[in-house]
Amino acid sequence: MAVGSVQITGTGQLIELSRRLNAAGGPRLKQNMQRRIRRAAEPLRNDMQQTIRTLPINAEPRKAGSRGGPSPTTRPLRATIADAVRLSVRTTGNPGARVWVDRSALPSDLETMPLVMNSANGRIRHKVFGNKKRWVNQWTTPLWWDKTVRAHTPRMQAEVARVLGDVRRELT
Repeated sequence: MAVGSVQITGTGQLIELSRRLNAAGGPRLKQNMQRRIRRAAEPLRNDMQQTIRTLPINAEPRKAGSRGGPSPTTRPLRATIADAVRLSVRTTGNPGARVWVDRSALPSDLETMPLVMNSANGRIRHKVFGNKKRWVNQWTTPLWWDKTVRAHTPRMQAEVARVLGDVRRELT
């Protein structure tokens, strides 16, 4: 599963329910369903942000004679990525909840970083302070996005099924 997007949908059920909501003309019902689906997905978004903020990133040990120093940027990597995690809920078209990293909210040099950080081996390879001749490896928890999603999927599916059942009962 890619870092770009997570969608929890029961497409057939949600599409049919969306049609019935439109036919019934119940904006209150539609808003209620949307609010409850959002509430079901918010813990995943919050956990995603917390996971990113606390994700350990380890560097290789310095070689003898290498210099260190403070970062030339004050931008915190993990907090920047965590702030770009978004949640949207749709009840029409392709209904469901979606949690994703909004790449447009990231600085241009970090747009692919969530994908790189979620790699199967956990390796982040980058230039040292922008120097194209010096590269370094850093390591993080492999597939952290996928693990977080897997942990929340059963709860979210059960919650969405419960919401769908409640709305279906109100329509009949």
